[in-house]
Amino acid sequence: MSESPRPPREARDIMESAPPFLLATDSVRDAVRTMYMGRAGAGTEGVPGLVVLDAGGSLVGLVSQHDVLRAILPAYMTMVDLSEFAWDEMLGEMAARMAVKTVGEVMNPDVVSVAEDAPLMECVDLVVLHSLDCVPVLDAAGKVVGVVYVRDLYRAVAEALFPQEA
Repeated sequence: MSESPRPPREARDIMESAPPFLLATDSVRDAVRTMYMGRAGAGTEGVPGLVVLDAGGSLVGLVSQHDVLRAILPAYMTMVDLSEFAWDEMLGEMAARMAVKTVGEVMNPDVVSVAEDAPLMECVDLVVLHSLDCVPVLDAAGKVVGVVYVRDLYRAVAEALFPQEA
């Protein structure tokens, strides 16, 4: 009789290993392309966020789809009622202006991360508490070894509820 596989319990069990990453000096255009394309050959339709590393491979930030959208919207526009504003062609124009910025200009440098052996409930807690789309996973030396995306956590929930269909 074969043993059934152990359900995922830790971040390492569901993380995407060796995730794509960016440097702070990369353009936002490159970030959007990488997020949009996802991981080559992984069958994914993009990722909601990417880790940002320095030249030595240390985690220095995270850039998300929300960060990109925030960079498109000029700060002064958040202070006025825009319900009757003329939006024609504005998205394309603002996207073109934002595309030349660097990832370092739009990323969040205050990254919430977990260790490889972090319980999945810790990941869920952090995602909910901080409204995150993904959580970088670090090894004992503090290097990024993976990323847990919300979709990975959701898949773990679905597999827990419907193990026979996993």
